[in-house]
Amino acid sequence: MKMLPLPRAKVELERPLPWNVRDAHGRLLLSKGHVVASEEQLDALLERGAFVDVEEIKAAALAQVKTERARDVLAAPNLFELWNQATVVLKRLLDTLDVQVDFPGQLDGFLRHLEALLASNPEIALYRCLRQEGVKLFYYGYLHAIHTATVGLLLGRQLGWPEARVRSLAKAALTMNVGIHDLQGEMATQDVPMRDRQRAAIQAHPQKAVALLQQAGVSDADWLAAVAQHHERADGSGYPQGLTEVADIAVALRVADVFMAKISPRVLRAPLSSQEAIRQLYREDKGGPISTAVVKIFGLYPPGEFVRLASGEYGLVVQRSSHAKTPWVAVITDGQGRPVPKTERRDSAQPSHAIVDTPADRRLIARLAPERLFGYASASPELVARAAALHQGIEEPKV
Repeated sequence: MKMLPLPRAKVELERPLPWNVRDAHGRLLLSKGHVVASEEQLDALLERGAFVDVEEIKAAALAQVKTERARDVLAAPNLFELWNQATVVLKRLLDTLDVQVDFPGQLDGFLRHLEALLASNPEIALYRCLRQEGVKLFYYGYLHAIHTATVGLLLGRQLGWPEARVRSLAKAALTMNVGIHDLQGEMATQDVPMRDRQRAAIQAHPQKAVALLQQAGVSDADWLAAVAQHHERADGSGYPQGLTEVADIAVALRVADVFMAKISPRVLRAPLSSQEAIRQLYREDKGGPISTAVVKIFGLYPPGEFVRLASGEYGLVVQRSSHAKTPWVAVITDGQGRPVPKTERRDSAQPSHAIVDTPADRRLIARLAPERLFGYASASPELVARAAALHQGIEEPKV
């Protein structure tokens, strides 16, 4: 038993003690839960010589962290906040992959939460993929994993794959860059091209990720193949092995990965528009099933796209329709381009509100809160409870 002197600053008067208090020989003086009522009692205890077991201090601190996490989730039952919290949870899960008792099971639970968030409002999920102004770029690797998994879920289902294979694709998206997330954040925030050491780490990361996943207990062949081959190309120009036969699941992952990378911001370059990213994908795929599926998922004007209407109003797409060219738009200006206090929705299928342009100048939306467009977007009690359980269920790093 390793003992530390009782930390006076950690004792809250008239509140139950979070640990046992002992003397220098380990004999119990006050039991956990005992209430110290006054400064005089505390002074007398310290003068006598009071100590606390280090392991009890760690256990109490961990319990407090878990309680605070659950409180944070329950206090913010908003879809946007739950998506943000999912990024934090994924970071903690992937950063502690080597200490998880059941990493495959933990990731499966995380994916089920992600699927529930996506099902609750697919338009908000796609909006988050496209509108990334103000994101913390040092979190880029984790955000990119969640966005790519979101696209992967939609893509696999659009292609008609069995659900088990769709979920393997999404798990591969969440874990394809295990081991280089810090590097991804570093590269997203630097204002110079990729350095040699960074290039070497990028070239090696698929095999490194597979090794880490296998050590953590992953045995799903589709999941591992997608991670191993997600930078390979059928013409042999990919890496790390220059394969010419690439698994379909790896091709789908590469497409989702590259598409999201193109429409995501970096310090070094602005993101491509979704239209240009889709055009590039369509040319590369020669209009094949995967590029066609991406077009069907996003439409020509996906949620989050900044548009100008025939009425002169500016707004953002908030809901796809049955026709790729005619989504619903939440307008944020009047017909003269002046900001308006109240957001209203326009049906772009109406000639007077048809989309006529996707403006390059996006200063109007740089700090636009998504709640302005979608409302508060309350989460269901089931989603909130799932998020709270997820926060508490992931193993903590070993101390």
